[in-house]
Amino acid sequence: MTMTGGIDQSFGEGSLFGKKPNVLTRLLSEKRPLIMGILNLTPDSFSDGGQFNETQAALQHAQQMIAAGADIIDIGAESTRPYGGQKPVSLEEELARLKDVLPTVIQMGTPVSIDTIKPEVALWALGLGASIVNDVWGLQRDPNMARVVAEAGVPVIVMHNRYKAEASINIMSDINAFFSHSINLAEKAGILRECIVLDPGIGFGKTPEQSMEAIAKLEAFKRFDLPLLVGASRKRFIDTVSPSEPLQRIGGSLAAHLLAVRNGAAIIRTHDVPETIQAIKVDNALRAIK
Repeated sequence: MTMTGGIDQSFGEGSLFGKKPNVLTRLLSEKRPLIMGILNLTPDSFSDGGQFNETQAALQHAQQMIAAGADIIDIGAESTRPYGGQKPVSLEEELARLKDVLPTVIQMGTPVSIDTIKPEVALWALGLGASIVNDVWGLQRDPNMARVVAEAGVPVIVMHNRYKAEASINIMSDINAFFSHSINLAEKAGILRECIVLDPGIGFGKTPEQSMEAIAKLEAFKRFDLPLLVGASRKRFIDTVSPSEPLQRIGGSLAAHLLAVRNGAAIIRTHDVPETIQAIKVDNALRAIK
């Protein structure tokens, strides 16, 4: 497979690197909620933009999340916040932000997910040893993304997204239709079903009320019989319930994530790894008391 941006690599027979083991299968076999720690290498992410731009700060944060118990580190270098009005990041800039951090985090030994909408970036990251692709447009923005994932044989997180929020729509029906289309695209590309994770995209193309509805009714998406991921960490809907800035929303994040786990979430994507792990452990202990 040849792609633009100065990257010329391919997967499969005769490739530079063959099919990768499905780390998701191994992790999910532990039968507990998995914790995905967020590492944003961006100056403009809504919550922690600019905190981890420096290489050493980013690496230290990754180490801290791993030490706290993160099962996966999700690394992104382009802000995907839906209401920020940010400009798209070029392929060259995204790769430049990643090049000094991603390889070292991969070497730390914890599975790494590459959070990108560019198949060229996904291809590059997988070549370095990333284990998962996190696509916030659910394989629907660039057809090359499904091809990259299929040929690498890695898990992909398919997130629901919309270009704008519309209060008048039935968000649950919209998410269901989006997932069905993404799954169809995945199957046509040759992505194995056990490699697909569904993410309802809390805060993306949704009103705050719709985001809360997606969490409260998460069980409805179990009809796809695929692992569900929820990332409600510090999201704007929390502010509408309890006015707060992003860094003040840990309590709301934990409340949303605990409900998500109860409603079937297999993976929680969070900025606050130790707090989330502690909350889930205590919630499990309390619910185990008869």
